[in-house]
Amino acid sequence: PGYYAVTLDQNSVNVELTATPHVAMHHYSFEREKPKVFIDFQSGCVSSERDYHNRVLASEVQIEDNRTISGHSRVKAWVERDLFYVIEFDRPFMYVEDLQDTIANNAPKKLFHFDLGKKKDLNVKVAISTVSVEGAKANLQSELPHWNFNKVRKAAEKSWRDYLSLVKVTGTEDQKRNFYTSMYHLFIQPNNIADVDGKYRGPDDSVYTSATGKYYSTFSLWDTYRAAHPMYAILCPDKAAEMVNTMMEHAEVQGYLPIWALWGKESFCMIGNHAVPVVVEACLKGLPGIDLEKAYQLVRKSLTEEHHYSEWNIYDQYGYLPFDLIGKESVSKTLEFGYDDYCAALLARKLGKQEDYEFFMKRASYYKNLDPATKLMRGKDSKGKWRTPFNPFLLSHAATAGGDYTEGNAWQYSWHVQQDVYGLVELMGGKEAFAAHLDSLFTLETKAENSGFVSDVTGLIGQYAHGNEPSHHVIYLYSMIGKNYRTAELVREIVDKFYQPRPDGLCGNDDCGQMSAWYMFTALGFYPVNPVSGEYVIGSPQLPEATIRLANGKTFTMMAENLSAENKYVKTVWLNDQEITDYKITYSQLMEGGILKFEMTDKVIE
Repeated sequence: PGYYAVTLDQNSVNVELTATPHVAMHHYSFEREKPKVFIDFQSGCVSSERDYHNRVLASEVQIEDNRTISGHSRVKAWVERDLFYVIEFDRPFMYVEDLQDTIANNAPKKLFHFDLGKKKDLNVKVAISTVSVEGAKANLQSELPHWNFNKVRKAAEKSWRDYLSLVKVTGTEDQKRNFYTSMYHLFIQPNNIADVDGKYRGPDDSVYTSATGKYYSTFSLWDTYRAAHPMYAILCPDKAAEMVNTMMEHAEVQGYLPIWALWGKESFCMIGNHAVPVVVEACLKGLPGIDLEKAYQLVRKSLTEEHHYSEWNIYDQYGYLPFDLIGKESVSKTLEFGYDDYCAALLARKLGKQEDYEFFMKRASYYKNLDPATKLMRGKDSKGKWRTPFNPFLLSHAATAGGDYTEGNAWQYSWHVQQDVYGLVELMGGKEAFAAHLDSLFTLETKAENSGFVSDVTGLIGQYAHGNEPSHHVIYLYSMIGKNYRTAELVREIVDKFYQPRPDGLCGNDDCGQMSAWYMFTALGFYPVNPVSGEYVIGSPQLPEATIRLANGKTFTMMAENLSAENKYVKTVWLNDQEITDYKITYSQLMEGGILKFEMTDKVIE
């Protein structure tokens, strides 16, 4: 972590890369005495050739002297954003050659010619800012005033070691590789985009100064509210609080909490407003430095005042989103709005706002309006008629093909009632009927063509799609109805199939740490089915032992006695020598430290 090296064999150059928070440092070792460095100012991460040519809206490149380049690009990729930069070489270039492209892009391509003599080494610093070239230069001077590549590399390594050592695990090399790779994925975002002086460019393109000096972005909230943010709350509560304060700063400018923020801008990717559960979770767990009343007012505003992707008037009028009035994702939105409403209700109750509590809890039960005799969440129109014909297997991506679901189908979304699992159980006919219906999820094969982009629906076991986040809590529903052995069986199958220590070892898009956070919780033996509840549902651990070093100086240790390939079932579980019979532990208990001990067996325990 913090270091990358590659040999570009066609050009006979070895490249090493490392970084500080705002500055990249490159080290090039050439075989030739008069090498060239090619910079394509148009280049960037895109998904198609068309996007490559369209991504730069405007570009300014300034050659300040024979060692320094500075500039600014206005870029469009998910969001429109400004990137200011300064590039410095530790050796002077002789001259610059402008390269002509067959397509007239908005940014140039340049070739920098060097005469390095016999040394043949070149160092480069690249500093960035969302605010200005001056901000990039200040970041460079503050974080990297020297040219010692190894010093930067060691500092980056130490920073990563500090994060990765928050949890110490025992197990096989493959198990440890899986776990620490997951931790690495978890911690490469969100990113602090504020300059060293605290300035950042906000969602309205104005420049602000953060009160804390930090302003985080890359919030993939539709994914990360489920397990990634709950894991941050355990491992680094101070940073988790900083992230929430950033969301609140964002909301004060934008008018509502972020939906999917990138580079400080709103991308409107995905559905719901899942900054709400992250903010509420932080408030209910007592993370430091958060103004609860201010947080609640921003939550309430986000869920009651019209804004992009909200349809509150229709939602309140019908108690669901009718598919004839809402062009796409009507079922998924109704279900996901319901969880946000539940979160708002809990914070309202904590602050003594009884009327608001009742309003949001009523909304949180709207999922019941989407369950016909099929026991599947099904689209309904404004006249109360069900979607006909109804194909529960049809996968759709509403953004590209319309449909009632978001990257999924009725089978995958019908379990999306994190706030009221036992209400869902009752709706489906009780525990045994619920279990039988849930069993079907893992055995039914797709019987319909896909529509639209559904590449994220991966990691399939029957209709269960582990590669997509709405499925992530589902296997833990078995534990909640007294069938932990089924959770144990499915945990082992998913971990063995979809988390392997290979370049292609993951079943889907990691989605900013969520896939990895699922693995971390699961390996430790518990999972936040309902993140704001402060409870974790017991599953089946996948490591023999792990110790979390908590921010309060205490430690929390998980031990799985007799764990093996055969012994995947939980016989008993104890927290600090007290047996747990309801298969739940709480955030408060975890943060008090102690020992969670599992006794594992090869026999099914019903």
